[in-house]
Amino acid sequence: MTENNSTEDSGLQETFLSHLFELRDRVIKSALAIIAVFVCLVYWAPDIFHLFAQPLLEALPAGGKMIVTDVTGSFFVPMKVTMLVAFLIALPVVMYQLWAFIAPGLYLHERRLILPLVVSSYTLFIIGMAFAYFLVFPTVFKFMASYNAPLGAEMSTDIDNYLSFAMTTFLAFGITFEVPVVVVVLVRMGMVPLAKLREIRPYVIVGAFVISAVVTPPDVLSQLLLAVPMTLLYELGLLIARFYVPRPSEEDAEDQSTSTPA
Repeated sequence: MTENNSTEDSGLQETFLSHLFELRDRVIKSALAIIAVFVCLVYWAPDIFHLFAQPLLEALPAGGKMIVTDVTGSFFVPMKVTMLVAFLIALPVVMYQLWAFIAPGLYLHERRLILPLVVSSYTLFIIGMAFAYFLVFPTVFKFMASYNAPLGAEMSTDIDNYLSFAMTTFLAFGITFEVPVVVVVLVRMGMVPLAKLREIRPYVIVGAFVISAVVTPPDVLSQLLLAVPMTLLYELGLLIARFYVPRPSEEDAEDQSTSTPA
């Protein structure tokens, strides 16, 4: 009896270590992909930062400019922006490594769902960032700049502060545009019935405005630019989720077919 227990414990330990080593290899491959893209882009870091800051530069009044208040800011801030771009470019590789790690433990119907979810998540995240860059940034910056003239204040923004603001906004809008994916997953996995998600629609709308008030600048315009898309994306998720309502009989049949030995 003791020998059997020790054998089982050693087997579990070996399985755990093998998964741990595989996870380490996947993380290393993901990091190498990001570093490789970063090395290819680092020469153009100043140009990438200039493109990154273009919405603010266009909103500045005549003679306005960005400033550097940190000794190392003019070097590290463009590097951080370039690293962000490298991560976004290498993100499909990172997602593939994650998929390759968890795929063996998934059922057949779950594997079929993962690939479209990964592709749609990446696409929606990029669309959310593009929405913030091309629409939200110019609108908010011009709106804010209009308040400086009556005050007689000169608008000069530190590049590190701009990076922090832009990163927070990109993250907020990127996550916001993932709402349809979250809705589909909740319905497909049977966590929340589709009827229940439709029922709580008013609470979702209120929550969208609360979230937008927390993560956006304190002006009504930017809050609307986040809350309205979040509400519309929730409705889009409800429409798409109709095609992913789980059918237990079909899923059980698929799971049994994958577990039946040949």
